[in-house]
Amino acid sequence: MNTSSNSQYGRIVVLDTETTGMNREGGAPHIGHRIIEIGAVEIINRKLTGRHFHVYIKPDREIQPDAIEVHGITDEFLVDKPEYHAIHQEFLEFIKGAELVAHNAPFDTGFMDNEFALLDPSIGKTEDYCKVTDTLAMAKKIFPGKRNNLDILCERYGIDNSHRTLHGALLDAEILADVYLLMTGGQTSLQFNPGSTSDGDVGGESIKRVASGRKALKVIKATADELDAHNKRLDIVEKSASSLWRQ
Repeated sequence: MNTSSNSQYGRIVVLDTETTGMNREGGAPHIGHRIIEIGAVEIINRKLTGRHFHVYIKPDREIQPDAIEVHGITDEFLVDKPEYHAIHQEFLEFIKGAELVAHNAPFDTGFMDNEFALLDPSIGKTEDYCKVTDTLAMAKKIFPGKRNNLDILCERYGIDNSHRTLHGALLDAEILADVYLLMTGGQTSLQFNPGSTSDGDVGGESIKRVASGRKALKVIKATADELDAHNKRLDIVEKSASSLWRQ
């Protein structure tokens, strides 16, 4: 069933995921790989409400070095994070009935459907709970024959993403929300709806917007042990490729 009856003015959830890697031997990208981060923000009546869902997830496999190059998330960082089954119900409740917006949506929903199936095949697929909208497909229609990744779209629409040095699910979802609103209506509201709450927060910092720009994210410094583990992982990465973290 499709429980969503949303238009661009209804409830929208803009989502991004980070994963352990991609299948390099053909087939669906999720085969053999797992979701390690989910970030999603809510839009109602073309305004960010302040509600978001953000969680890191411990997979049952190692993260590929080339994936670490993209998002910077290491196996050591995820050791004490919850497994997918522990966050599934809250995640499903957050996206249920919404228009789910993602950039290259088949990639994200493929991984989501895989997590659903591993947990319980009777759960079904993402499209059983949401209307899925792919902003990459939208961009290809608006800008045919051109590159349409998120960075390029930010440049075209005048969105400042200079703070985005690595991929991160919550930050990318927030940026994509700006892109989506500009793609669909030409205007984006940088203020939350009055009286909104921060329900749906799972281990993430609340997103706060002001009309003059983005508020700096809270910085939590790594411990000495975490830095040591991080450097050991980068040593492994640099055996096969240069590391962005050390450039």
